[in-house]
Amino acid sequence: MNDNLKNTHAKGLWWKRFFYNVTGANFDYEVGPNWFASVMGTGIIANATATLPIFSNRLTLFALVVWCLACSMLIGLFLATVFFLFHRKNVWVRHFQDPMMAQFYGAPPMAALTVAGGALLVGHQLLGWDLALNIAWILWIIGTVAGFCSAVIIPYRLFTVFQVRPDSAFGGWLMPVVPPMVSATIGAMLVPHAPAGVVRETLFYLCFSQFGLSMLAALIIIAMIWSRLAHHGTSGTSRVPTLWIVLGPLGQSMTAAGILGTVAVGTLPEKPAFGFELFAVFYGVPVFGYVLLWTCLAILLTLRAHHRNMRFALTYWAFTFPVGTCVTGTAQLALHTGLPLFAWASILFYLGLLAAWAVAAFGTTKGMITGHLFKPPTAAPSPIISVKDP
Repeated sequence: MNDNLKNTHAKGLWWKRFFYNVTGANFDYEVGPNWFASVMGTGIIANATATLPIFSNRLTLFALVVWCLACSMLIGLFLATVFFLFHRKNVWVRHFQDPMMAQFYGAPPMAALTVAGGALLVGHQLLGWDLALNIAWILWIIGTVAGFCSAVIIPYRLFTVFQVRPDSAFGGWLMPVVPPMVSATIGAMLVPHAPAGVVRETLFYLCFSQFGLSMLAALIIIAMIWSRLAHHGTSGTSRVPTLWIVLGPLGQSMTAAGILGTVAVGTLPEKPAFGFELFAVFYGVPVFGYVLLWTCLAILLTLRAHHRNMRFALTYWAFTFPVGTCVTGTAQLALHTGLPLFAWASILFYLGLLAAWAVAAFGTTKGMITGHLFKPPTAAPSPIISVKDP
């Protein structure tokens, strides 16, 4: 550490330390794909706020401000990614080869898709409808293609390259396979804006196929996580927050089913459209029950880890986006059933989302100021062991 930085730390000028850390004066720092989870966690607040069955009309400005913040974060992280790709190519290559970090390559496409959804829900108030719709289409296409690639490539490497132990399964394994579910949700929102006829129907069924792709893969992984918890317990470390990721595909699938059920009318023939409307309820209500179960389990396991001095890490952002999907999912149930139960359940999840975001944002800001979040992760026992034998 040079003398100027020592003096900066000694004087406690946090803003100088922050500038030193993020401007590149310290070339030891790095930003990985896991940072895009902060965009997901921020953007979902805007989307959840706009879809609340109660009070949403009073929070329009708040939703727009949060969406703008998420857009700024997405652009900033994209520029940082470009910097590393051109100036420190080995960083992202190393992340791709790292068994833990590679799982988070699903975060960038989900970040883009989350912002795309916000453009449709609130962004049009600032940008105008045409520009917002164009941005949504572009981000949806990018996110869909990148998300499908993550759903194929990362599990393939898990099967063929990474060596795993019996206690390896963790919530991060869901990250590569959840993007198609987010694509299904945002794509469903775009269905009414596609050309009528074959193109619109094709987009609808493409979205529903992405729903199945993600949900079936997620169910397998969730079962593996349950098995790991039953046989090996929790690590008690910063990996515990990733258990909340389980809520992601569950809440997002409720959201996707609800929106697909809504847009089916006017897109499909009468009988299939009616079936999709029914599916939104027949599927969503049982999943809502499991969401309640897993939420309770995740809270208890997180409190247990907290009492064991779990340290802050970027995995804390796992508290945000998955809970946000539960807000939008229960809001869809409220829309399709008209029951106050689901309306108020979405409000409770929304309050939890705001609290989770505050904790994650505070910890991240503090870590950025001190600089320790920018440092390469130190060597630690990994739940996934390097690579398989050739």
